[in-house]
Amino acid sequence: MSTEEIHEALAPIAWLAGRWVTEEGKGQYTHLKDFQYHEVLEFICVGQPMFNYTSTSKHPESMKPMHQERGFLRIKPGTNDLAFIVSHNFGLTSLEEGSVDSVKKEITLATANLAAMSFSKPPHVKKFSRIIRLLQPNVLEVELYMETDSTPLSKHLHAIYRKD
Repeated sequence: MSTEEIHEALAPIAWLAGRWVTEEGKGQYTHLKDFQYHEVLEFICVGQPMFNYTSTSKHPESMKPMHQERGFLRIKPGTNDLAFIVSHNFGLTSLEEGSVDSVKKEITLATANLAAMSFSKPPHVKKFSRIIRLLQPNVLEVELYMETDSTPLSKHLHAIYRKD
């Protein structure tokens, strides 16, 4: 995707545009056995001041589906303020808000609101914190922290992606 196709408001995060594939994805959490995953992230602009977002994770060996997310990463035009609306396939929708540091090429987001389906299974997610940083022009790092009703905010996911 060329930068001409990206809405001008997205200039501070234009580096995020495109398809990213994991080189390494690792997960951990207090009640889970450490795990690895393969993931594809896509940030696509369709002409509006936002990216359409998709994430699809698979088991690295069996390639069976693990987790999916769909949403929108919006920027408040003329600012570095961001809102990330994400629907997760386990029945949760999160609204994370934060900002981008244009010099560091780093996005920081934290939960502003959560909505869960009535029959979601425990433990229930209470909070996310996410850091997305560009390490090199074609290398992206994502860290996700999660809090549940039984665990304080803790590192859950860490991945390194290469632009596809």
